[in-house]
Amino acid sequence: MTTKTNRRQMLTGLAATVAAPAILTTSRAYAQTPTIRVGHVSPRTGPLAGFAEADNFVLQGINAALSGGVENNGKTYSIEIISKDSQSNPNRAAQVAADLILGDEVDIIVAASSPDTTNPVADQAEINEVPCITTDCPWQPYFFGRNGDPAQGFDFTFHFFWGLEDVIGNFLDLWGSAGVSKSIGALFPNDADGNAWGHPELGFPKPLADAGFTLTDPGRYQPLNDDFSNYITAFKNAGVEIVTGNMISPDFATFWAQAAQQNFKPKIVSIGKALLFPSFVQSLGDRGAGLTSEIWWSPSHPFNSSLTGDSAKDLADGYTAASGRPWTQPIGFKHALFEVVRDIVSRADDLDDPMAIVEAIKTTNMSTIVGNVNWATGPVPNVSKTPLVAGQWQQSGDATELVITNNAAAQNIPLGGELQLLS
Repeated sequence: MTTKTNRRQMLTGLAATVAAPAILTTSRAYAQTPTIRVGHVSPRTGPLAGFAEADNFVLQGINAALSGGVENNGKTYSIEIISKDSQSNPNRAAQVAADLILGDEVDIIVAASSPDTTNPVADQAEINEVPCITTDCPWQPYFFGRNGDPAQGFDFTFHFFWGLEDVIGNFLDLWGSAGVSKSIGALFPNDADGNAWGHPELGFPKPLADAGFTLTDPGRYQPLNDDFSNYITAFKNAGVEIVTGNMISPDFATFWAQAAQQNFKPKIVSIGKALLFPSFVQSLGDRGAGLTSEIWWSPSHPFNSSLTGDSAKDLADGYTAASGRPWTQPIGFKHALFEVVRDIVSRADDLDDPMAIVEAIKTTNMSTIVGNVNWATGPVPNVSKTPLVAGQWQQSGDATELVITNNAAAQNIPLGGELQLLS
């Protein structure tokens, strides 16, 4: 097995053929203060950039909270975070992850924001035997999308988030109490998320059928599609009153505009991913009000940061004060990534040994600003689940706010209002 020391020896050997003096001046072996380098991959640009809207705010807060270092076995370690943009491209995510591992020699790598980011980063970490923690992706497209075996799991890569069973359960509770027809139209893209949501056994089709819903699924569309006419026609012909799916924001904007043009008026629209972000929903104008989505994290969540002691509301309000923008759901999970990193660094038996860091990850059991993280609880190896609720974008004065309208699966997270059908 390749250890961190062996990897660095290999890199040093390669670099020595070009510039031997540089090795002596840049090696961390001679640093007076030991440093743990943490690589961070996030889609700062491209169609997934909404996930990274608050990255600067989160990273500034984390750097401030960790400025005094982290104690481990009587020694203080400084934490250096090196963040790189995946550009919302899986190939680019893999490339920058490899750069962080082989060039920056990070000790731990973290990533978030859909399987387009988490999976290629985790794959690079697994190949190169570097401890990795990811979030912001349902566990099925993360685990099974990487050909994970529930009997075996992975050696170096770990994930915390909710699963498709949670979003399905929340949406079923949301729809079942609405008194509308049980006819649903599906919008599943041909990507890791869409293929997982539309999977006949692991995704939506089977539980919807078991609950008595009829699903109209015209098939996978290519992301950045410019024409949903065939889908809209199929939905109208089937008498669809509920639309669901998992879409990037540009695709939902195209669909929703064309639905209006073609006089398609569903009573409930519950879309994952696209409807997470207030800036996007506001861009839809009046047609943003009434849309529904899963809610991973909000100012109402009853959790506190293990790093700063801030409540979820404190963190959300801090972002709004610093940016002038409404809070956005990824704030909590980006912050929690580094809560977990700090906890692991403090507990690992030997921070020079990647396997010791892995063992610290495996034994994590901590409260974070998004809830408990504990990799001993499953549902499969390398996965820890966090709570999920659902809600609706509702008009409040001049603003459109995300209100929790369903908490059946996590009743400790308070309701904020009742579901209203689209007019």
